[in-house]
Amino acid sequence: MVQKNFLFYLIYVSAGVFSVFAQEQKESVVVLKEVILTDAKLVRFSNGIKISKIPDSVAQLSNSSLTDLLRYNSNIYFKENGYGMVSSASFRGTSAQQTAVVWNGININSQLTGQTDFNTLIPENFGDISVRSGGGSVQYGSGAIGGSIHLNDELNFKQKIKNRLLLSVGSFNSQKVSFNSNAGGEKWSYDVGVNYMESDNDYKYLGTDQINENGAFKNVNVNTNFGYFISKNQLLKFYHNTFIGNRNFSSTLTAPSNSNYEDVNSRSLLEWNHFNSISSGKLKLAYLTEEYKYFANKDTERFTFGQSKNILANYDYKQYLGAITLNGIIEYSNIKGKGTSLENIERNLFSTTLLMSHKLNDDFKYGLSLRKEFVTDYDSPFIVAVDAKYKISSKYSSTINFSKNYRVPTFNDLYWVGAGARGNKELKPELSKQVDWGHILKFENVSFKLNGFYIVVNDLIQWRPIEAVWTPVNITETEHYGAELEFNIKKLFGAHTINWITGASYTIAINKVTDKQLLYVPKEKISSNLNYDYHKWGVFYQFLYNAKAFTTTDNTDFVSSYTVSNIGIQKEINVNKKVALQMVLKVNNLYNTSYQNVSYRPMPNRNYQLQLITKF
Repeated sequence: MVQKNFLFYLIYVSAGVFSVFAQEQKESVVVLKEVILTDAKLVRFSNGIKISKIPDSVAQLSNSSLTDLLRYNSNIYFKENGYGMVSSASFRGTSAQQTAVVWNGININSQLTGQTDFNTLIPENFGDISVRSGGGSVQYGSGAIGGSIHLNDELNFKQKIKNRLLLSVGSFNSQKVSFNSNAGGEKWSYDVGVNYMESDNDYKYLGTDQINENGAFKNVNVNTNFGYFISKNQLLKFYHNTFIGNRNFSSTLTAPSNSNYEDVNSRSLLEWNHFNSISSGKLKLAYLTEEYKYFANKDTERFTFGQSKNILANYDYKQYLGAITLNGIIEYSNIKGKGTSLENIERNLFSTTLLMSHKLNDDFKYGLSLRKEFVTDYDSPFIVAVDAKYKISSKYSSTINFSKNYRVPTFNDLYWVGAGARGNKELKPELSKQVDWGHILKFENVSFKLNGFYIVVNDLIQWRPIEAVWTPVNITETEHYGAELEFNIKKLFGAHTINWITGASYTIAINKVTDKQLLYVPKEKISSNLNYDYHKWGVFYQFLYNAKAFTTTDNTDFVSSYTVSNIGIQKEINVNKKVALQMVLKVNNLYNTSYQNVSYRPMPNRNYQLQLITKF
């Protein structure tokens, strides 16, 4: 009770402090944007930050998961333990735990493992998918060291009812059904999506006589969002997402498997917005759960399990002072976890954040961000971020940002109590400092982004054998540096449209003790998407190159470099004024390339996918 009273007292005081600075200025456009955006910080307080938004047209061409989408449309490297299995990200050479996934402004990385399985996220349900490069721990908390992926649901008021039904069949007995519906009026809006997918996933291991045994999976995903204007200046929103997965874990080239993994991830968020011409605020109440069962032998009833529950309250208050925007955020969360190899554990976290954005003139704007956390089971650092953007000419802009970032130990790191392994309650958070310098060139039909980055991570947490027991310890300092290039060419001539989006990255990520490249960090990565449309026809080509990635700390073993391409054709047919059909035929791994992104876990051979999309 004392903690709750203290929380609401701080909310009241914070609102009062900002109100002192209120001025009689009209910022109606800003307020309107605040209503539409679910995570306004992503745009408003990222003046000097590189943010890449995935176009809706591109998102629709991904196979089924966020892994597929980002693999071909970002500089992130993905480790996937066979297609459809557990998938984790490496952003600028950092680990999966150092990449934050943010859903409607809330960090949803697992409290147990510290990372997100990207094969449990269905991209077509989200209204906005963006990739934010560089440190973001001030705004988004633990793990946002290398970068963050943002999944935002959008509620569109004054939207006529729109429905979309997708039916898909493909190789390996793959089937998918997806239905989305959204509509809105003057005071209300809804957006609902339901997805089901299953696959035998029994593809060939090229170059061998083996197939992907025990690789079948199926999942159900439900996404529901509602909005209602209580009054002219108050808006109530509710977001919910549930993913239910059932996967067998694939065999490797060297070892059979008969295991099974069941997981349920659920997220609910209630958000109350109040706003006027000079200020806005939002109160968020969220409940997030994760639960898994692992069957070492799927033919038995014996399993191990883990679960966590997170109750979160967040108040976000903005004051618009002409060219300056101030944003104060306070957040409290109570996290509980338990499992077969975990003690019953509880963590309380309270954080305070102050953000400022200043548009000095039409050419120069900058921001300052500060954050401090108070947590029951570790000492949290004070962190800061500074960013700026300068428009040098009508075609060229330069950006720069500096930030201090962190990652807290996970429940598994601190409290694991299993045979042959034990957590370490004395762990310190990982700390990092990073700088990013960007250049943006925009012409009529062509745009370029070039970013150079440098990151140092201290107190890296690694599990190591100590007296025959695997234990996490703070030992290593790592250094990351490199460059990223993105360019987009879009040309319209008559009924023809060509759109070419390409990204390339060069990354050095080394353990400063051994001077060796970190595991599963390819030095070079290139992804490219070429789309050509003519009237109701379209053709697209996707290209991916990953350089070799080391799989041992001494850099003696590695997964080889590979190039993979996909191609597809689509046709849209207007049945009548209200109904339209879209047919898409896609060939994945066009050249039947044998490749792995995790050692001894081959990815699929050439395969086919047919989609029929009905819009009504």
